[in-house]
Amino acid sequence: MQILTQTRTILLFFFLSSVAFCQVSICSWNIMNLGKSKSDYELTVMANTINNYDIIAIQEVVAGSGGAKAVSRLVSLLNTKGSKWDYSISEPTTSTNPASQERYAFIWKTARVKKIGSSWLDQNYADAIDREPYMSTFEYLGNRFTLVSFHAVPKKKNPASELKYFKFFQNVYPKLNLIFLGDFNCPQSHTVFNPLKNKGFAPILVNQKTSLRQKCMNNDCLASEYDNLFYDIRKIKIKQKGIVPFYTKFSSVKEARKISDHVPIWCVMDIK
Repeated sequence: MQILTQTRTILLFFFLSSVAFCQVSICSWNIMNLGKSKSDYELTVMANTINNYDIIAIQEVVAGSGGAKAVSRLVSLLNTKGSKWDYSISEPTTSTNPASQERYAFIWKTARVKKIGSSWLDQNYADAIDREPYMSTFEYLGNRFTLVSFHAVPKKKNPASELKYFKFFQNVYPKLNLIFLGDFNCPQSHTVFNPLKNKGFAPILVNQKTSLRQKCMNNDCLASEYDNLFYDIRKIKIKQKGIVPFYTKFSSVKEARKISDHVPIWCVMDIK
């Protein structure tokens, strides 16, 4: 009887381990002005913050060559932590205002996921969107999904005027399992997201602030509910989700904001 019990325990352990392995983790982070101004120490903090995830989507990479070099430096640091990482970085977005131009980046563990084809800046609505989304398809255990990483214009410039185009992406890319993620500068409760929700998409975070204040108020250091991830509930099941409050490791929010003025968001999902 004892041997049988031990056997069942071992089988249960391997079953739970296999279930855990059948899940992929995604992190999205607006890293403020990721470029040559970031020190080795600051990049090390970033690497330690995102090292446990399988795919990282980064917004607000500096458009100049310093942005691409900073992403390369970040990946080099990640590669010293036990896993092999690869990355893709976008061309600068095609904003007519050079000051608004940025790059995006995807970073991923090569042993966990495979990138399918080239990543691309979506051009279908580039005339109406200041920083067009950066898209990339990944494969995990035979299942494919496409990340749509986006950094919307600031609140004062009406980000809803850009976000409204998300409702058309399924028609443009009918064969892709789309996942919208990034800094939307707009809460998930805004009506601009209703068309997506009506199509079966849901946010991973609700009433969760993700941007850092200039100064904490009554121990509340987060300001606005801007960053999120929308997924198709028919194709994906969310197992875990949250933010990474990296700022708590600093003596002040002012020091933390040298890394970024946003916290990373993350989720663990099953891809159907």
